[in-house]
Amino acid sequence: MRAVVARGYGGPGVLETVTVPLPEPGPGQVRVHVEAATVNPVDLVTRSGALVEAGLMAEREQTGIGWDVAGVVDRAGAGVTAFVPGQRVIGLRDLLDVSLGAYAEYAVLDAAAVAPAPPDVPAEAAATLPLNGLTALQALDLLGLVAGDTVLVTGAAGAVGGFAVELAVRRGLRVVAQAGSADEEFVRGLGAEWVVGRAVADLASEVRRLVPGGTDGALDTAGLGIRALAAVRTRGSYATVAGGTAPLPLRGIRVHQQWISADGPALAELAALGLTLRVAETLPLEHAAEAHKRLAAGGIRGRLVLVP
Repeated sequence: MRAVVARGYGGPGVLETVTVPLPEPGPGQVRVHVEAATVNPVDLVTRSGALVEAGLMAEREQTGIGWDVAGVVDRAGAGVTAFVPGQRVIGLRDLLDVSLGAYAEYAVLDAAAVAPAPPDVPAEAAATLPLNGLTALQALDLLGLVAGDTVLVTGAAGAVGGFAVELAVRRGLRVVAQAGSADEEFVRGLGAEWVVGRAVADLASEVRRLVPGGTDGALDTAGLGIRALAAVRTRGSYATVAGGTAPLPLRGIRVHQQWISADGPALAELAALGLTLRVAETLPLEHAAEAHKRLAAGGIRGRLVLVP
């Protein structure tokens, strides 16, 4: 089968399309014929070698790239009863240190990391849900907020931020969304009650003007750190999804660093919610390097998706 891997570490040029043997599912695993694989920021930092430098993965000659999968179960390993060949699924590969990732014609995943695909949704759109949707869900869980509480979501127009706004609103939270002026209509459409411009010099002061005393929590998808923490009330809660950006727990605020983990049952619940799925553009598998360059350049709304 064809797969895109990183040979060494560096810029997009280290990505190569290779031909490798078809992987076989082991006990408790399924093999998925990949119809779509999303390009995420974590793919860029994996390829660059930043995760090796940070001690989050071991150095290897060939590194698999890609976390999100949408496709059709091709084969089920021993003991798997929840999924059968021909079933449309989505899934998440949460292992960093592997030789093959989701950028491939086939991917082997633990059955516990897979869920039925959203009904009547194209694979390209469905593939944008696992990593970003689960990241938003798990970060919101860490905040421990209840209906009626207020929450600041930074980077609210981004892939994780958009899901965070929608999920927060579904939980009965009142959302202050931080986003660019061009995205205000979009985030209000997701349910945000207030919108603070991304260019605002003093984020905390503006949030506190809208919510006296500060919000009950903040989900910092933009990695603003102390700037977002300052908008939270004393003894509130804060969660970041960007590694290395968690501030000190000032004023008794509970600070959480969210690290993604695959969760098939939670993913199945997300798939059933009808969340807003955004595809910026689809590209052939062999154009992975181009997709990395475009994502790094910024300005993309939704996700770039590779189609094997």
